[in-house]
Amino acid sequence: MKKSPIGAAGRRGRSVRRTLVSAAVLAGALATTVPAAAAARPYDDRSLLRRDAAALTALGVTGVQARLVTADGRTVTATGGVADVTTGQPVSPDGHFRIASVTKAFVATVVLQLVGEHRLSLDDPVERWLPGVVSGNGNDGGAITVRHLLQHTSGLHDDYPDYSSADDFRRHRYDGSTPEQSVDRALRHPPDFRPGADWRYSNTGYVLLGMIIERVDGQAWYQEVRDRIVRPLGLTHTFRPGTSPTLPRPHARTYQGFRPGELPVDVTEQVGLGINGEAGLVSTTADLDRFLRALLGGRLLPPAQLARMLQTVPVGEEFQALMPGARDGLGLFSRPLTCGGVSWGHEGGDAGWITATGVTADGRRSVTLSLSGVRADTPDDVRRIEQAESQLVDDALCGAPDTDHRRR
Repeated sequence: MKKSPIGAAGRRGRSVRRTLVSAAVLAGALATTVPAAAAARPYDDRSLLRRDAAALTALGVTGVQARLVTADGRTVTATGGVADVTTGQPVSPDGHFRIASVTKAFVATVVLQLVGEHRLSLDDPVERWLPGVVSGNGNDGGAITVRHLLQHTSGLHDDYPDYSSADDFRRHRYDGSTPEQSVDRALRHPPDFRPGADWRYSNTGYVLLGMIIERVDGQAWYQEVRDRIVRPLGLTHTFRPGTSPTLPRPHARTYQGFRPGELPVDVTEQVGLGINGEAGLVSTTADLDRFLRALLGGRLLPPAQLARMLQTVPVGEEFQALMPGARDGLGLFSRPLTCGGVSWGHEGGDAGWITATGVTADGRRSVTLSLSGVRADTPDDVRRIEQAESQLVDDALCGAPDTDHRRR
């Protein structure tokens, strides 16, 4: 996995998104809200997106690409920084990137499609589909349901691996892991809490969901994502690279500092430590926008299953500190918008990348942001990057002051 957005609390301890969460907790609550979008702001959508992208590169982010799709179908893009610090190549608005925990939204959609087909129930215990897999050290697959896994309320420990140093990264960048290895790491620990009693981000839950999808439908989770989502929507740049460490062109290179003050290392080429449903997909901003609009627009799930996806619970304190007002549905998170209502989406972060997504509740306006070469060594770094990222998403979804969306 990858860090999620919400990522964060879930991923590698030193990965960028996890670093953001840890620092946020140390710093206390960050900004309580994104500054309200002033009605007198004399900018249009393109100017807003470019301004907000520039604010991120000004904070030291190596590369930024953002894509907004408006309610009338217009596409607005903005890029900033460089795709390669050696050559100075500009960032492409169509670059590929590892979407990390945004993968969870795809997995959750497949699970809810199976629920709509009456082949699976949200109340099914894990033990029904994976007998004997979740047991030991107080872990009980008979007490954990599919809904618990989707909503991070299972209590399963999230023991996600991490590279301890640049040398460790170089030694293990091509290793990858199997679902069984990921689950085994988590089950070496007792549960964090009784199923349903609390909320804590757990990549382990989505690894198990990937295994359940295969048991129910006979195909790997990523094949089901391909057949049920990617192909029907024409997401021609969304795929699971598996054990391939490279990305298709165009793509930005990304960089990670493994310890505060260290020079960043190019970590673009790697298999990744999470490729089993908790993360594992590559995509583009255009494909992610199309997916989100289709999902919230009712094209991927029947009304009953979409309504279940959007039933939320409060997130834990760590996430509240990082993302004030966030709530967790089934594979999607909601956040309040300064113009009213909420946005829906998922974030991901891993090895220098951060992905942020958002779509309005009616599915008519969406934005995807990809950052490469993100560094956040101090709580102040965290605060500034998170505020700038949130500002871009909020501005994009609320729209320029003279848009129809703001007037509604």
